Amino acid sequence: MSPAPDPLDKKFEEDKKKHEEPHRNFTMKQLRHFDGKKAAPEDEEFKPVYLSVNGTVFDVSDGRDFYGPEGPYEKFAGRECGVALAKMSFDEEHLDNLEGVKSLNFGEKNQLDEWHEKFKYYRNYPVKGRLLLDSALPKADRIVAKEELAKYNGEASVDVPEGYGTAPIYVGAGDQVFDVSFGGVESYGPDGPYHKFAGKDVSRALACMSLKEEDIDNSDLSDLTEKQLKTLNDWIKTYETKKGYPIVGRLGKKDFKL
Repeated sequence: MSPAPDPLDKKFEEDKKKHEEPHRNFTMKQLRHFDGKKAAPEDEEFKPVYLSVNGTVFDVSDGRDFYGPEGPYEKFAGRECGVALAKMSFDEEHLDNLEGVKSLNFGEKNQLDEWHEKFKYYRNYPVKGRLLLDSALPKADRIVAKEELAKYNGEASVDVPEGYGTAPIYVGAGDQVFDVSFGGVESYGPDGPYHKFAGKDVSRALACMSLKEEDIDNSDLSDLTEKQLKTLNDWIKTYETKKGYPIVGRLGKKDFKL
């Protein structure tokens, strides 16, 4: 007769899941950040080491001696390396070649599957999310209606698109729509401090540095001061440049200017 499961073990696993980072989506540019190096020479800590195997992003920081700076596989850090692993190649043409996986022969595909299994089950490297090519994202110049924007609010009502690690979360700022599921799930997803922003045009709330419902639900910018408009512009630059959230559409504000 099997012993009953220890309730303390069950609670430990539940608490562990609560504190684990949720899966996210990555652009190729975002992934390059996680190369195991220092962000700045004066920093004491090193960045994590991530790599992608056929679109699955692993945290291989526990294998830093192999994949980090000066390691034998350091070229793979922050890169998509499925084709390179399948071909056992360090050639630059085989890195960041996510589409190239489709052209692998039978033996190479088996080799790729073995690497994936090794990373996930033998090395137990944590899966951080999924890598998407820019070509797989919605067009940046399409118009996103208010009703469509509202669907992508970080709740479970939206299916996870093929290839994604988690469902898109849209936030409107200025005339642009950003998908903050590319690194902002903890902030804009359920229980996140900015979850109220998900699925909405929060230009006014960002400009006013406000979490008030009346600012979140009001997209009128006509009465904002120059200082507030500058604050909004700074937020947009942060989303676009510092965070690297991809632009997946426009709100279609005809007269919008900063």
